[in-house]
Amino acid sequence: MSQSDHFSTEAQGTPTAPGRYAKIDDIPSVELVPGLGFRPVLGESMLANFVSFAPHTEAPVHTHVEEQIVIVLEGELEFELDGDVRVMRPGDVAVIPPWVPHGARTRDSSCLEVDIFSPPRANLIAQATASAQSGD
Repeated sequence: MSQSDHFSTEAQGTPTAPGRYAKIDDIPSVELVPGLGFRPVLGESMLANFVSFAPHTEAPVHTHVEEQIVIVLEGELEFELDGDVRVMRPGDVAVIPPWVPHGARTRDSSCLEVDIFSPPRANLIAQATASAQSGD
């Protein structure tokens, strides 16, 4: 693939919605578990969820139908992926296919990571939609 192919400005279709900007700190944080804050940003067919873990916080092992990619931005996180437990640090990525058991916990440090879901994770859509409608 060439640079001109990758960065083409030739319209190949019609935009389905206007673009928008968001500031993560302006998105209300939702805590489903104490110390675990979710800030979802909803696109048309994907969702980015900015997740903050306080020290000594756990996201229990669970499964879901959506594919997920986890990217650690700050701090560290003990991550369990289908029984394989590893410490993830900034720049580490986990790829989670649908229905694969996974969970995470912090020890003495906090962690900031981003989860990408496709399709958007059903239980985060309402929060993301509310944030988008309020201009976030």
